[in-house]
Amino acid sequence: MTVRIVVVSHSDKIADGAVELAAQMAPDVMMVPAGGTSDGRIGTSMEKVLAALETAAGGDGVVVLADLGSAVMTAESAMEFSDGSTPVLLADAPIVEGLVAAAVAAQGGAGVHAVRRAAEATHGYPASRPKAEEHLGAGVQAGGIQGGGGADHAPAGGEPAAPATPDASGDFELVNLAGMHARPAAKIAGGLSALDAEVTVNGVDGASMTGLMTLAAGKGAVLHVEAYGPDAERAVAYVADMVNNGFGEP
Repeated sequence: MTVRIVVVSHSDKIADGAVELAAQMAPDVMMVPAGGTSDGRIGTSMEKVLAALETAAGGDGVVVLADLGSAVMTAESAMEFSDGSTPVLLADAPIVEGLVAAAVAAQGGAGVHAVRRAAEATHGYPASRPKAEEHLGAGVQAGGIQGGGGADHAPAGGEPAAPATPDASGDFELVNLAGMHARPAAKIAGGLSALDAEVTVNGVDGASMTGLMTLAAGKGAVLHVEAYGPDAERAVAYVADMVNNGFGEP
């Protein structure tokens, strides 16, 4: 089972369209739209949201995205009626970018909290993953990935600590024709959100779909990846695999 997602919008067309878009990148994830009123007008419907939550129940948890203020209030009210058998979390995220990132994270097997983090990372929030206070690792090299690093240690005399050395890092050249557009950005952000690591790609948060897209990296551009934390090597290897395989694109 995977985490399931409910999309609450004032418009049934927006909710349906957002789900249709995200399904192109996460075909195995259940996404339930709850847009518009019960009689087809612009607005929100408690009954439609309750029905969507009931449909989405039974997975590993539910993440809810909503577009505007009253949709958020309707979603929160409906969530109060949840039976509590699985966690239901509301994500504070843009409905399209957040849904795509959340869906890709769920497709990759992320838990409900990681799926919510993936959605919220598109809003520019820091992805508050668990992170070890110290990074202790043996140096390895494989397939362009360098491992090593350690915690910052302040030198004697109270001088500022030197910048932390990444636990793993690597440089990978984009080979797909379109470069870093929405689909690759969503795949990277979604996959990294499921790992216990802090990752930057060319200096931006690797778990932020929006941040990755701002790189405007075209074919031939090199992505410099740095990762810290228990899953650092897995994170760099994940990006390497995505990039080297062209994200499944020409």
